Amino acid sequence: MPENPKPGPSVAFDGVTKSYPGGTTAVDAVSVEIAAGSFVALVGASGSGKSTLLKMINRLIEPSAGNVAIAGEAVLAVEPHALRRRIGYVFQNIGLFPHLSVADNIAIGLKLSNAGDKASQAARVAELLDLVDLPAGFAVRMPDALSGGQRQRVGVARALATAPGLMLMDEPFGALDPVTRDQLGVAIRALHDRLGLTTIMVTHDMAEALLLADRVLVMEAGKIVADATPRELLAGKGGAAADALVAVPREQSRRLIALERGA
Repeated sequence: MPENPKPGPSVAFDGVTKSYPGGTTAVDAVSVEIAAGSFVALVGASGSGKSTLLKMINRLIEPSAGNVAIAGEAVLAVEPHALRRRIGYVFQNIGLFPHLSVADNIAIGLKLSNAGDKASQAARVAELLDLVDLPAGFAVRMPDALSGGQRQRVGVARALATAPGLMLMDEPFGALDPVTRDQLGVAIRALHDRLGLTTIMVTHDMAEALLLADRVLVMEAGKIVADATPRELLAGKGGAAADALVAVPREQSRRLIALERGA
């Protein structure tokens, strides 16, 4: 897999809204552009609309109004199955097929798109296992023989199999223990940089967003209420909703330092 290639595509939201019967509006007229090659975190309280906004990129959810474009092309102009083959997608529950080996799980996108013969697909699987720091021998294992962190690494490998330029991540580390979560976060950021991806990650963990992302979008009641760099948010330039989120890891850090000092 080539390193430092052309950056992944830009993603633009233009007046995007998602409303449901009964009057619930999950996303409310969002307009924002995500630059090619950037790592953006979407944060906010539960129900703020962040996962809904993410899923409108790969058409897992269709907007009620507005448009989403990838590299200037409207996603509604592309058949969903074709669109999703061009986008990596990693989510909290991983979604590996339990009856398929690790190799078959990783290669499923290649098989669906008829990309290469069996030998080239096997070579690609080996390359991807190495990329996500899993031994080659894991190819023959079944998902239930893996730890949660190992399964999520397989999920990342599967998402990268067709060499997408755009990676969407929906609470990818939420079910993992803190040590594994931290290790995978560092690994994902390294892969983003190495492969020149555009990465959009939904997380409820503000510390994770601040440490991994170049830019943080804070959502509240379906709207983006802050759009800033981690440094700007830490400096209090994101507004009330962002400040409330930043206050959580900041207070935890203060309490840990006090505990270490015996206070």
